[in-house]
Amino acid sequence: QVQLVESGGGLVQAGGSMRLSCTASGPTFRNNAMGWFRQAPGKEREFVAAISRSGVKRYNTDSMKGRLINSRDNGKNTVSLEIYSLKPEDAAVYYCAAARDYENIPQAARYYDDWGQGTQGTVSS
Repeated sequence: QVQLVESGGGLVQAGGSMRLSCTASGPTFRNNAMGWFRQAPGKEREFVAAISRSGVKRYNTDSMKGRLINSRDNGKNTVSLEIYSLKPEDAAVYYCAAARDYENIPQAARYYDDWGQGTQGTVSS
């Protein structure tokens, strides 16, 4: 099992930016595709971004394209998500997730095996 710990988030003004990080335990991090999801109050969890094992392939949700930078550092077992031009509707709990030994960049939650506890991002208008 991969343990994932998110950090970052907090309270940010609309129009600002937010940087989220996720640190994974274990030596197999580089074998896993990594994803970001979010869940706002009263809404279902939704896909935000994913990155392949090597970091070469990346996919960001269409609804946030142009506002996301999705990256990973296999030497540090971390993935990062930067969100720019924040909107009030970006407020949510953000989760990182690992798809073990997955070559591509899955968008569906069912492909992910391990999840972090989430970090709250709040956007003030």
